[in-house]
Amino acid sequence: MSTENAGVPKPGRVMSLPVDTSRAVPVFTPRRPPRRPAPAEQRRPPYAGRAVVLLACADVLAAAAGALPLGEPVRAAVALGPALAVVLLLNARRGLHRPGPATTALDELPRLVTHCVIAWCVATAVLVCVRPSAAPGWALLAAVVTVHLTCAGLLRGTVHLLRRRNRRRHPHSVLVVGGGAAGRRVTAALHDHPEYGMHPVGLVLPAPESADDPSPPAELPVPVLVSPEDITRAVIQNAVRDAVFIRGPWEEPRDAALARLLVEQGCAVWLVHAEPGADAGPRRPGGPDHLWGFACRRLEAPPRHRPGILGKRALDVLVAAVALVCAAPVLLACAVAVRWSDGPGVIFRQERVGMAGRPFTVLKFRTLRPADEHESATLWNVADDRRMSAVGRLLRRTSLDELPQLWNVLRGDMSLVGPRPERPFFVRQFSKAHPGYAARHRMPVGITGLAQVHGLRGDTSIEDRARFDNHYIETWSLWQDVRILLRTAGSLFRHGGS
Repeated sequence: MSTENAGVPKPGRVMSLPVDTSRAVPVFTPRRPPRRPAPAEQRRPPYAGRAVVLLACADVLAAAAGALPLGEPVRAAVALGPALAVVLLLNARRGLHRPGPATTALDELPRLVTHCVIAWCVATAVLVCVRPSAAPGWALLAAVVTVHLTCAGLLRGTVHLLRRRNRRRHPHSVLVVGGGAAGRRVTAALHDHPEYGMHPVGLVLPAPESADDPSPPAELPVPVLVSPEDITRAVIQNAVRDAVFIRGPWEEPRDAALARLLVEQGCAVWLVHAEPGADAGPRRPGGPDHLWGFACRRLEAPPRHRPGILGKRALDVLVAAVALVCAAPVLLACAVAVRWSDGPGVIFRQERVGMAGRPFTVLKFRTLRPADEHESATLWNVADDRRMSAVGRLLRRTSLDELPQLWNVLRGDMSLVGPRPERPFFVRQFSKAHPGYAARHRMPVGITGLAQVHGLRGDTSIEDRARFDNHYIETWSLWQDVRILLRTAGSLFRHGGS
């Protein structure tokens, strides 16, 4: 293992805040706070959830209005079905049902135009197939799209207006996570501008800040939270609904643990960049999000406790089962070659760390026989090991040694796509040396991943791998898994197996 991978980065200099640094700050190990009966005003469904339903209803009504110029009821009904399905699918896929804190109908207009045109083109194609004589002309199709867009803009604009008014009257409690001047500026902006519907109830500091920092302490309108007990108490007592992170929660294990706790409590997590010129990442399709000029974006939770995890698991089982059947002759040939070249012990079993830090036994074709268990658990790279046979080198270069892991996928130990699992010895080292490494375990580990299709295999930068893995988790979609599988299949027989 290279010293570059095992080095510990120097701690950065941090700003001082008016906190009591005499108290020892324990390591943040979140525990699920006990549930307590909520007051009547807190038991009602959040307006953000109602806004999703109202926006979907607005899309349905706008599509129905758009079908009116078609005239004949049968023709309108036949065209409305596919148009409505396409509009709802595209709007949901592109984030138009999950508005940001300052979203307006004008922000969404470019996407709405594109989605309406696509939807009614698909509807026209269906109408031509079902009733060729009822196909609308270009003028009629333009009228349909115009009516649909006009109604969609008016209805969605009304929903956004009601949503903003409601959030101004009943703002969500929010925690700001991050110290220094940036955390103070964001906290003050949210406190002074209630139109975003976020009322800060605490500023969470990741650690006590340096007392010799020359910047003067600033008066804050909210309490400063440091200990895990203070944070948990604030979440429960204030019914916190949003969390604003000044930096990515995957960059520090403590922030990642806090983000998981907040997501489990039903909070929306936002990433804000308060430094000039900083980029908050991909912007929402509906338009730029900001909090009083600070670029921000909502971080989507990984597919856990969501329907997405069912789709991911279904894809894993289907592809792994088909691949095992189709690859049975290859598996048999590899097993015979390993037995002939290296003797008994065709399958190599090794402990790896999976989702949420749970250990499991990974299966591979044996390409090298380690001297003992200690070497197996702590030897980083065996690519240039002279003890490896020609068969072992071929299996590693073509990644065929990974094929038995399809059984791990069927058993549920792994997924087809996800962060690559590592041995416990290296997980402990990398978690200490590289911020964000531990946050990779929010997602099921995989045979391949976003880092691997970008060439980060074998003895490559651990920091880069962690960055790609966390980006994959934050931007996860089922289609992204399919894309990664297709790219992996295209490069299966290239050199550079891990």
